[in-house]
Amino acid sequence: MVMTSVAGFQQHVSLSLEQLLQPGEIVVIVDDDPAIREPVRDFFAMAGLPAEESGTAAGLMNRLAERKVALVLLDIGLPDTDGVTLLPQLVEKDPDLAVVMLTGVADLEVALECMRKGATDYISKPAGLEQIFHVARKALEKRRLILENRKYQEELEEAHFRLRLLHQLSLKMNSVYLSTVELDEILRAVLVGITAHEGLGFNRAFLAMFDDQLRELRGHMATGPGCREEAGQIWGEMREREMDFSQIISNSREDCRRGDTAVNGIVRRLTVAATERENLLIRAVESRRSILVGPENGGVPILLAKNWANGKANGNGVQLPEGEPLPVPHQLIEILGEDTFVVVPLYSPGRAFGVIVADNYVTRRPITSVHVSALELFASQASMAIEQSHLYREMQHKISELEATYEELNRSKDLLVEAERYSALGQMAAQLVHTIRNPITSIGGVSRILAKKTSDESWLKYINVITKETARLESTLTDLYDFVSQDKVEKRPVMLCGLVKKTILLLQHELTRQLIAWNVICPEGGVTANVDERQMRQVFLHLVKNSIEAMPEGGELTLEVAEEEGMAVIRIRDTGAGMASSQVERVRDPFFTTKTYGTGMGLTLVEKIVEAHGGRFALKTAKSGGMEATVKVPLQ
Repeated sequence: MVMTSVAGFQQHVSLSLEQLLQPGEIVVIVDDDPAIREPVRDFFAMAGLPAEESGTAAGLMNRLAERKVALVLLDIGLPDTDGVTLLPQLVEKDPDLAVVMLTGVADLEVALECMRKGATDYISKPAGLEQIFHVARKALEKRRLILENRKYQEELEEAHFRLRLLHQLSLKMNSVYLSTVELDEILRAVLVGITAHEGLGFNRAFLAMFDDQLRELRGHMATGPGCREEAGQIWGEMREREMDFSQIISNSREDCRRGDTAVNGIVRRLTVAATERENLLIRAVESRRSILVGPENGGVPILLAKNWANGKANGNGVQLPEGEPLPVPHQLIEILGEDTFVVVPLYSPGRAFGVIVADNYVTRRPITSVHVSALELFASQASMAIEQSHLYREMQHKISELEATYEELNRSKDLLVEAERYSALGQMAAQLVHTIRNPITSIGGVSRILAKKTSDESWLKYINVITKETARLESTLTDLYDFVSQDKVEKRPVMLCGLVKKTILLLQHELTRQLIAWNVICPEGGVTANVDERQMRQVFLHLVKNSIEAMPEGGELTLEVAEEEGMAVIRIRDTGAGMASSQVERVRDPFFTTKTYGTGMGLTLVEKIVEAHGGRFALKTAKSGGMEATVKVPLQ
């Protein structure tokens, strides 16, 4: 910055007076003595410096209100006010105003006070006209230098903010993958950077993207005049508060949406089939180069061929690789309502994403190669964001596929282990059935015969034990046989409510003996399902018996039949003691039981029958205590 200031000073020392003043600016000489101010005014005029004069502070204020004043030669002693008192008011009113103080007393303290209050320079009267002119010229040169330094500073700050946004975008995309929501936030931040005054300063920016199948280019989002003011506020806040990237996109998200009604209506009309290869937007993506459209002298839109490497653009029309000129679609011009715009493609090495279209619809500012090159930087960041989002989505899809494959492998492994276990169990059960069934039957039959032939109580006691235990063994063998047998499921329509009630009647004696109240809940009209009636009765018998055994001191048994999502659902709830969750997980394993006496085959058999019907069996702890068994089978 120091080097720029020095260079600027050296350049403007020899500037003409016209270069020191902006169009319409003048110099005002304020002195109560006409013999001083009039000769100075005439001398300035002859030197080419437009000047006016006034004898009072009030006259000066009128000049400031009516004219563009660059320099004031201000006498300290005025009839209506003191120049030293007036000086701070002038500086506050216009900080860019140059003020040279005039005084008839050569007092160093007064000069220092004037300089402290904002005076540009100080002249002691009497002074020659050339001396006054020289001081005035130096004051104007200093003012011009200050204004240009401020302009350079603003340009540097704008460039700094553009680079900062691009840097933040790069950090965001280098550190994480982008979901769809994050992608839209970044793309909106890019459009804000393109349209904000502190960014590229375009009036409008439109983003069009290909669909997932690359069949159509569709308008996605836009920013325009209604949002440009909001974008400027965001950049102003960023400058004041040193906002980071996340704060920028957070602030721009809602503000811009409220102001973008018009441009979003336009961008929704931007729809081009990917097969329209001669279309300007499609060809920009396919050729992977920016295209600048501008009006000819006659107002007919033409294409400006891109040659940004040496900063030039020609109006001879873009030459395609095939050597044919590329036409400008009139439909596109009608949609945009603008005949001068730039199209920048969005792409990665492996795929095309879409385009950014930008114009100066409001200000009509010419679009130069510098603007297009800067726009391409923002487009590259947008392309990177879209590529990261695609990678994220592909990664999520692969993760889902791997998780599904892993779950399928686990299910297959469990089925294989279960099949091996059931195969071993079947072999063992078959051996037990064939090896010990006949002897056990014989022992049971003989014990029952002996019980009938003797009346001796001591002998009957032992004989009854033999009879009871052989009956248990016969029941175990029956369960094993039922489990391993491959009985074919013979389905037919069965009214489940009636089947449940018949099951209850079979166990009515045990329910009454153990003081268990029971209730069957069925919908009006009942529920019909295609099931094997014998096997399903066996299921209900096992489940109800389990509930009865869980309530030795009495309780309540509820059987509910319903239809849910195309399935017949039977729920059996009891108020027994229930069981621990660890036991619930194992209760359907063969030979696992919580009873003192029992085979542990009942629930295993229940699950096997239900699955053979294409249904599902579940067991859980009921909310009111006890257990709840749920059987689901397909409806008729």
